[in-house]
Amino acid sequence: MHRNGQVAVKRGDRLLKMRGKLDRGPIEFKSHIVQQEGEVMAIATRDVISVPPTQKIISAVATMTECGFRRLPVTDAGTKKLRGIVTSGDIINFLGGGDKYRLVSVRHNGNFTAAVNESVRTIMTAKPQTLSCDAHIVDALQIIVGKKIGGLPIVDHDGTLAGILTERDVLRVLAADHSPLFVEDVMSSSLKVTAPDSPISAVTKDMTRFKFRRLPVISNDVLFGIITATDIMRHLGNREIFARLITGDVAEVMNLPVRTLMAGNLFTTTKKKPINEAAREMLQRNIGALPVIDNMRLVGLVTEFDLVRAFSEE
Repeated sequence: MHRNGQVAVKRGDRLLKMRGKLDRGPIEFKSHIVQQEGEVMAIATRDVISVPPTQKIISAVATMTECGFRRLPVTDAGTKKLRGIVTSGDIINFLGGGDKYRLVSVRHNGNFTAAVNESVRTIMTAKPQTLSCDAHIVDALQIIVGKKIGGLPIVDHDGTLAGILTERDVLRVLAADHSPLFVEDVMSSSLKVTAPDSPISAVTKDMTRFKFRRLPVISNDVLFGIITATDIMRHLGNREIFARLITGDVAEVMNLPVRTLMAGNLFTTTKKKPINEAAREMLQRNIGALPVIDNMRLVGLVTEFDLVRAFSEE
């Protein structure tokens, strides 16, 4: 990983000249950015949507779905001080994959309709890992890569939410560097997969147990598609789930085959593709992973996290 100050300065100088969320024009890094803000604020999202702790779970999920978010900060309504964060992983856990499902099974005796009307504080991750406004990219990389966290709220000196930085934001900067690596050098080859007719409940349990955001879907040794935590969350967020709720029992929904939730287009890559090109394709298509195909067979999966880690370790 790049840890020395010179690398941070060069990357900071380049990102400040990038057109995008914040076009500052050519700014000499050392003499200006230290007096203003840290590098992370130059590439972070500043106008952050958040919800109060009292927001209903179903409303928070609807917001995440409508905005295309994987994570949603939870802040006090008046002060905007950060209280927690709810992620697609928390939603998958709540849907039956882990300990948050107790809200459905124990508190509401399996009544899913009642459970999704609880406040979001009941399933959020309290006191999440954060970055300060004056943090540098290397600070963010240490957390993203070291702790495998895909998004970091940014707070000011009194804990007020000031922005959010994701691994995709970092990838936009790092992918501009040339790398000699290919997809096969960074992909995961030992994959957990599922089948098109697997029930949603089995998929949420696998995602929670193995801490995966996505699973390839295989049918007769052929890649059928890929199911993501966002796909499952979208099913809940756009309220299609309620059309199938007859008795209010979550089992009616969670026994549906996972193929009913999968998104349309499937994009893939190859082992010999340079990781710069793979990163560019992910960013252009707004996707978080690419299945790797060789001789018409699935041989691996490369994710945003894999690419961020690879670029940062060079």
